[in-house]
Amino acid sequence: MKPIRIALTKGRLEAKSIALFERLGYDCSAIRNKGRKLILPVPGSNLEVVLAKAADVATYVENGVCDLGILGKDTILEAGGTFYEVADLGFGRCRFALAVPQGVDFYAGYHTRCIASKYVHVTKGIFERKNMDVKIVKIEGSVELAPILGLSDGIVDIVETGATLRENGLVVAEYLTEISARLIVNIASLKLRKAEIEPFINQIEHFLAKEGTEGWN
Repeated sequence: MKPIRIALTKGRLEAKSIALFERLGYDCSAIRNKGRKLILPVPGSNLEVVLAKAADVATYVENGVCDLGILGKDTILEAGGTFYEVADLGFGRCRFALAVPQGVDFYAGYHTRCIASKYVHVTKGIFERKNMDVKIVKIEGSVELAPILGLSDGIVDIVETGATLRENGLVVAEYLTEISARLIVNIASLKLRKAEIEPFINQIEHFLAKEGTEGWN
């Protein structure tokens, strides 16, 4: 039987995803001892795990080479994609925030503000909803540098604890959007393999309903 492939985001969400699977009763020993392997079986089940970067998880699910995926809502908001988002898994919680240098009133005055961010589409959408005309500069690395160097008035980035902001003289001016890990599923897979995929989705949903999204992770 062809396995159900589920793509996991490597790194922090990977560890939480594995912990969730183990709480559901799956044997994740092959994943925990993966070495350099990127495609791994889940013994005793028809699941197969694919480890990938977050944006690639969305691409693999959208194109049907993986049936399911786990990735952050930030990636879904930024990259988009054609798939079903079927569950908020509750872990990997953080927020998009607007951050500025200490003492700066971002909204004072009438000049066009410049915002630096890795998340150009998210940032554009946020300020369009505010009816604000802003210039957005895409930064791939440490976005905190942009206002320090005078490139931007502020940044839009993911904030978990705020420690990195504080260490670089920045403060949160406004929290914008809540983020957490989501379970996504390929549209065709859900139709063609419904009998195989739905029990897995239901298992996760029942677990979350029982344990809550805060109590177990």
